Amino acid sequence: MNRKTTFSAIGGYQPFLFCIGMYFVALFFSIFICSAIFYAVNPKKSNLAGESNRASQKTAMISSQQVVMTVAGK
Repeated sequence: MNRKTTFSAIGGYQPFLFCIGMYFVALFFSIFICSAIFYAVNPKKSNLAGESNRASQKTAMISSQQVVMTVAGK
């Protein structure tokens, strides 16, 4: 009896494709982790305490002003 054996073409490439997939997953996570570490060491200047105090002072100055509203009747 003659046996006909057929193999899927993708089966031979499975370890290669797995390694490429894991490389891209590791690359994605390494970029995410490195950027998180970078922003933890070098915070943005808007997150500093001095900036938040200035913003609250502006809000306090605006809230202390009077608002006058007139309604015109027809």
